[in-house]
Amino acid sequence: MAAQIINGFELAKEKRTQLAKEVEQLKQQGIEPALAVILVGDHPASQSYVKAKQKACEEIGIRSILLTFPSDISEEFLLEQIARLNEDRSVHGILVQLPLPKQMNELHIIEAIAPEKDVDGFHPLNIGRMMTGQKTFLPCTPYGILYMVQSLQVDIAGKHVVVVGRSNIVGKPVGQLFLREHATVTYCHSRTNDLAAITRQADILIVAVGKPKLITSPYVKEGAIVIDVGVNRLESGKLCGDVDFDDVKEVASYITPVPKGVGPMTITMLLHNTIQAARELHK
Repeated sequence: MAAQIINGFELAKEKRTQLAKEVEQLKQQGIEPALAVILVGDHPASQSYVKAKQKACEEIGIRSILLTFPSDISEEFLLEQIARLNEDRSVHGILVQLPLPKQMNELHIIEAIAPEKDVDGFHPLNIGRMMTGQKTFLPCTPYGILYMVQSLQVDIAGKHVVVVGRSNIVGKPVGQLFLREHATVTYCHSRTNDLAAITRQADILIVAVGKPKLITSPYVKEGAIVIDVGVNRLESGKLCGDVDFDDVKEVASYITPVPKGVGPMTITMLLHNTIQAARELHK
């Protein structure tokens, strides 16, 4: 029996309807949630992501502020812009679109964002709070993945979650979020021996490596939940994930498609974090 599709687009739509109501409630209290996005350079994918974030903000009533700069600006100049936004009480969330030009140290830039405005959840202080189970902004893609799995009404406690990929943006934090939900978590990566032997143990398999169709049905346990974070463009121009969707859907119980899977939930959780920041900053 083919897997059921976890439709991230529809889930995001439902969640955004709820968030729009929360924004309206804040506006009635005189608070207009605002997200400032900084885009450096003219990277086409970054421009596309920023446009999607702006559109999502406008749809639910969050004020969107876009600051665009040429790729040859100095790190010092960018840090000055962030410092100004940190001090601006009308701005609740600050997001610097990655990647940045080579002359900049991304870690320096992320650390310059005030933790209480770090709606991406990348600041080391917020990562530390997440690791220790404190209230904080959760990284958007991992948070979206957790939300998707929880929407299935599955008891995560005791489940074996296998994460393929160890990036700071997705792999590492998503494992920690599932650990907080009392799952048993295993990380796999490019140096893992006999990857299939480990992924076949997963009740919940999360794949985020950026390799087209890496995971095929022999890698997946019958009835597993499969979350595909990868977005890859084939030579034909078609998008595909890190999971061979047509093959794996025959063995999984649930699976996310690419596109309309994890992507819409990432932006939705950014909106969620921005609203949370507006609430906290006006307490």
